[in-house]
Amino acid sequence: MIKELKTLIAVAREGTFAAAGNKIGLTQAAVSAQIQRLEAELGFEIFDRKGRSAHLNRMGHQILLQAQELLRLYDNLGSTTVGLPVSVLVNIGAIASVQRSFLPDALARFHQQCPQCRTRVIPGLSMELVNLVDAGEIDMAVIIRPPFSLQSDLRWTNLALEPYRLIVPRELPGEDWSELLSSQPFIRYDRSSFGGRQVDRFLRQMHFNLREVCELDELEAIIKLVENGVGVALVPQTATQQEWPTGVRALDLGPHTFHRDIGLVHRSRQSFTEPVRILAELLSHQVKTDSE
Repeated sequence: MIKELKTLIAVAREGTFAAAGNKIGLTQAAVSAQIQRLEAELGFEIFDRKGRSAHLNRMGHQILLQAQELLRLYDNLGSTTVGLPVSVLVNIGAIASVQRSFLPDALARFHQQCPQCRTRVIPGLSMELVNLVDAGEIDMAVIIRPPFSLQSDLRWTNLALEPYRLIVPRELPGEDWSELLSSQPFIRYDRSSFGGRQVDRFLRQMHFNLREVCELDELEAIIKLVENGVGVALVPQTATQQEWPTGVRALDLGPHTFHRDIGLVHRSRQSFTEPVRILAELLSHQVKTDSE
């Protein structure tokens, strides 16, 4: 069961069975078989499968939290920490781009200030993480601002406003972003994410007729595809994205620029424990530091 739990965590982090297999050295078929065995043991499905992607459903998120705790206990078997006071745990959800940008630095500072605390980072799409905060299963989440009003007992704290750019292969000539967008193959930011919905609304409002070649959620993968000459893409310039890869050019959309709002969704700050309050402040400070 331990190997199945490790595979579950890999799939949750990577988003597809194939990517998880590459990460942990298994074939896609082996990953699928392990997840099927785990679901059979549990008696219910833990992933919503859509095409090649796999996202945790509501029960899946609960199982992920328990799996991470079980593996932590398993790794500590025989250690001398048994019997020591239980440390304070802070659960924070985060979309993939945040985990790859300012979150690690903020967590490092948090653990320096609060050595008695532990943190658990829960991966997921923004909608999934809003639901986890609403259910009280995690303390807060760093997400893209939803295109709808939050539940009355949830709060929003702005962290960063990220402008969308058209990115094109560096060798592709031309500076007219609308002409390049209309004439080149298009790599789409997945419409199941809040950020992808922003792109979709923009394209419909502007009445572009596009030749789509690929749709995916991972921003780094989209940028890599553009760098490899597969097409062009509309992506946010993240708060920590000071420079683009050498094989990519980013074109400003001028007066048509739209933004991705990144922030914290949480309950009232009056309900924060002291460690949660400290981590929230460090996240805000880290974004400001990285964007200077």
